[in-house]
Amino acid sequence: MSAIEVSQLTKTFTTHRKEAGLKGSFKGLFSRKPLYKEAVKSVSFSLEEGELVGFLGPNGAGKTTLLKMLSGILYPTSGEARVLSFTPWQRDRAYQRQFSIVMGHKNQLWWDLPPAESFLLNRDIYGVKQIDFQKSLDEMVELLKLKDLLDVPVRQLSLGERMKCELVAALLHQPRVLFLDEPTIGLDVISQEKIRSFIQEYNRLKKTTVLLTSHYMQDVEQLCKRVLVINHGRIAFDGMLSELSQRYIDHKVIKVRFADAQTTTPPPGLEGVEVWDAHHAVLKVKKKEVAHTTQRLLEGYRIEDLSVEEMEIEEVIRRIFAEAPEESLRNRP
Repeated sequence: MSAIEVSQLTKTFTTHRKEAGLKGSFKGLFSRKPLYKEAVKSVSFSLEEGELVGFLGPNGAGKTTLLKMLSGILYPTSGEARVLSFTPWQRDRAYQRQFSIVMGHKNQLWWDLPPAESFLLNRDIYGVKQIDFQKSLDEMVELLKLKDLLDVPVRQLSLGERMKCELVAALLHQPRVLFLDEPTIGLDVISQEKIRSFIQEYNRLKKTTVLLTSHYMQDVEQLCKRVLVINHGRIAFDGMLSELSQRYIDHKVIKVRFADAQTTTPPPGLEGVEVWDAHHAVLKVKKKEVAHTTQRLLEGYRIEDLSVEEMEIEEVIRRIFAEAPEESLRNRP
């Protein structure tokens, strides 16, 4: 059963061009030229219940705009969306009790109060029974190791500690759908890993449908089997993460560690050399040439270690982003 269904969803923002100077300001009072920016363009996809899907794209690609429409914060220009059979922008109370959204760059906790106070407020807002509230809180406090932080004012918490508490606040009413917008932004490596582990375990235990945006590819690689890639407002890829390399990259990387010191100049005719020094070599080789290149290296050198790897996922994503030309504000939709 689909938890989220999106069909031809579009969002166009309207701004106005202002001429410079006092004269331009005065002229703008009576005549303004509108400009239109299509942040999301005819996007369609669906998510099954319990799926944890990565939503990738560069800054300004339309990720946050789409999440805001699915959570009912923004109205679309056109198109349809159903989340748990609700139309998000109708803002039905029954729907609002079944989803949650966490934005890594915005706080929902009260700054001068300890997290425990904000949790109690959320309990009352969502009408959660005390027994259910306590059970859910105890589970998440244990998973995130937050027991000693519940009575510390939020302003005294580190960024990583605050994000853990933000997740708890968002999940106390046990939503069926969770939108995560950059939940690990600005966090150190250890805090990122703890947040990822919590999201993974929570999804496994509760079968919550999760749509996750992130610029950190480690988040996506660890958490998501399926990814949506959006670029300039359009879906550029929808499929398994493992399929990205096969579709967009026709090279593999050969890494070599020599048993003996070599000259720093690679042999003539060896293509795709990116690194070649006395002890190491890295070659970027077309997939159909991997066997031939590997054989040549093994026959020509004493090799201590050799590996053939797929291109890093960051390179794949960069390739997708580079395929579509940038678009800017225009005079009419």
